[in-house]
Amino acid sequence: MSSTIRTRPLTIVRTATSPAERAERDLAGTSAPGPRATDAPPAPAPPAPPAPPAPPATSTSPAPAPAPAVAAPVDHAALVREHLVTLDAVLRALGDEAEHLRDWGVELAARLGGGARLLAAGNGGSAAEAQHLTSEFVGRFAADRPSFSAISLHAESSAVTAIGNDYGFDQVFARQVRGHGRAGDVLVLLSTSGASTNLIEAAEAAHEIGVTTWALTGPGPNPLSSVCDDAITLPGPSSNVQEAQLIAVHSLCLVFDAEVARTGSTGPDRGGRA
Repeated sequence: MSSTIRTRPLTIVRTATSPAERAERDLAGTSAPGPRATDAPPAPAPPAPPAPPAPPATSTSPAPAPAPAVAAPVDHAALVREHLVTLDAVLRALGDEAEHLRDWGVELAARLGGGARLLAAGNGGSAAEAQHLTSEFVGRFAADRPSFSAISLHAESSAVTAIGNDYGFDQVFARQVRGHGRAGDVLVLLSTSGASTNLIEAAEAAHEIGVTTWALTGPGPNPLSSVCDDAITLPGPSSNVQEAQLIAVHSLCLVFDAEVARTGSTGPDRGGRA
């Protein structure tokens, strides 16, 4: 029995055998493969959502302030002249008290030369005037002369605050009068209003122990001038009265110094004084 032999076609695979062929083959094997036909293209990115509409622009700066009203020009020189005019009227009133001031100055020279003491008090600007007065007597006003005893009660700060704390402000001068004052002393009280309770209380305390009281005040009569032994009251605004009081203080010093020089006083005679 005969058989049929089937054969497959012979495929000859040629391999590179030379060095050049092998290098070419190796180079071809290392190149990146291209995309395959079956690879799908990448999906497109979803579209971004639309941005919200911007809010309407608003101004953050404050509205401009209205321009301030411009005041009318002030004639400052006219204010000064007006002040001096009213002061002149007060000084004329003080001039009418020249003999009064003379009597006080002569009396002070006699009393302080005999060993008595001058006490003085006031509030605010009047306190400054009172302290001015006492400093001129302890020190000197113009020419050299002996020192005389004079105390400003309001300048005793520890005493003022202690008494005010323990007894009330109305008593800050009265209690000092009772402590310092002796019969024959003089208490000078200065006030533009003439209504200060602590000065009125001081005058009443002075009367209890024989201390003479004088007041320099604004328009009178007033409560302080009414309780003192003597008073010089000056009509006018408080500021002008206070300015005139300084001239009254200097006038007292002028007369006092002249009288001390006339009598040849060598200072206070403390014989028999407590």
